[in-house]
Amino acid sequence: IEQILFIIKHISFKNKGETIEKTKELEIVQDADRLDAMGAIGIARTFNFGGYKNNPIYNPDIQPNIHQTKEEYKKSNGTTINHFYEKLLLLKNLMNTDKGRELAEERHSFMLVFLEQFYKEWDSGLDV
Repeated sequence: IEQILFIIKHISFKNKGETIEKTKELEIVQDADRLDAMGAIGIARTFNFGGYKNNPIYNPDIQPNIHQTKEEYKKSNGTTINHFYEKLLLLKNLMNTDKGRELAEERHSFMLVFLEQFYKEWDSGLDV
């Protein structure tokens, strides 16, 4: 039970930068958690949560806050698109395992394609 509680305490992205000795189990669960936030499902979850928090989808006048403290991150009212830069696009480089890095690469690439298409549609000025 102690190992499970240790994993729960240290799994979160909000704890990145903490200096702890990671167990293999923590690395695997942490990679799985991060992979859940990436790719097509991660994008869907991001917009779902942004809607729940009443965050705007995008506002080019609101810049991402990339180096937030844990408290700033929890209180953030930034745009949903900014969340990609504040967290999601950073996850690829935080993976612990070879398999995690492999899976993250594909999901990261998909998020970049999504953002490219999003900006094309946003900049088109068409409200369809």
